[in-house]
Amino acid sequence: MAGRGQDYDARFARLAAEGHYLHGEADLADLLLGGPPGRVLDAGCGTGRVTVELSRRGYVTLGVDVDPAMLDEARGKAPGLRWAAADLAAGPVPGGPFDLVLAAGNVLVFLHPGTAGTVVRHLATVVAPGGCLVSGFQLGRGLDLDHYDGSLDGTGLVPDDRWATWDRQPFVGGDYAVSVHRRPPAP
Repeated sequence: MAGRGQDYDARFARLAAEGHYLHGEADLADLLLGGPPGRVLDAGCGTGRVTVELSRRGYVTLGVDVDPAMLDEARGKAPGLRWAAADLAAGPVPGGPFDLVLAAGNVLVFLHPGTAGTVVRHLATVVAPGGCLVSGFQLGRGLDLDHYDGSLDGTGLVPDDRWATWDRQPFVGGDYAVSVHRRPPAP
């Protein structure tokens, strides 16, 4: 179990060594927030790659994951950041509201079957007025966009944008989508 977090990090180290850019999720969060300050929840943070980068850029972050091995790696990399063990399907995440709630890296398709809608609704509860929920996931792996969007009905979040990639390539169908739903600002 302990090696899973290390193996996950090793994959990203290989990608970086091959010249791949690894901060598209943080770039998009930065763009949507208009720069720091801001409070960001990295839901399903894994070993903390995105959480650490957003903190480095000046955001107040909370990384949440259900997997203790992943969180051990995250805490080892950045012991000064806030990390929490939580099952996103079990209830709302503590520490909100957040200006941006991020579910990157296929978090929603790695959940227990049938729980994605519940998780999405829980994440919606901690989005601050004027804030947004941003998720990116591969389509055709147990979650489609109609189900995802339908999960947000009645949460107060409204569709804001959708792209095919984290660097905002237009979504015209395909196998990956990055969706932004926003809570209107308080009157």
